[in-house]
Amino acid sequence: MIESHVAPSPLGHILYRAEGDSLTGLFFVGQKHFPAGIAEPVLSDRAPLPRVIAAAREQVDEYFTGGRRTFAVKLRLNGTAFQQRVWSALQEIAFGDAWTYGDLARRLGLPAGSSRAVGGANGRNPVAIIVPCHRVIGGDGTLTGYAGGIERKQHLLTLEGGRGRAQLTLF
Repeated sequence: MIESHVAPSPLGHILYRAEGDSLTGLFFVGQKHFPAGIAEPVLSDRAPLPRVIAAAREQVDEYFTGGRRTFAVKLRLNGTAFQQRVWSALQEIAFGDAWTYGDLARRLGLPAGSSRAVGGANGRNPVAIIVPCHRVIGGDGTLTGYAGGIERKQHLLTLEGGRGRAQLTLF
């Protein structure tokens, strides 16, 4: 059974989704690739929350207040094998750091020119913030391609880097 909960955040409302004891989604309401079938998400005051949603919400709140750099929530990321490889690699990008799409492709052992495919999988990440797709930037250091919007991506990188943009790690 899919459970969901909408909660406020400094960047707008967030939809949390879970199946059983795993978090399967964390989406900014209205973002690109928002789950189908949810007509008008509204804030939820349902109590008690499913355990994994309560834990995810608490940890995301701590992240936004500067008290958390890593997450400890069981995830189930539903996607193709390629998407899952990309999402797994995203979880290796350290807090306050950033990789380019090319870095990510090289890290996965993909041939040159795979940045666009990696970007497509990155954009379909079903668990924003916790799986840090916002830490992937353009090859020239620009902020590109965030399903939640570039303003949110900038905010998240600023929160993590404190300098307006994350440091660039090249492989």
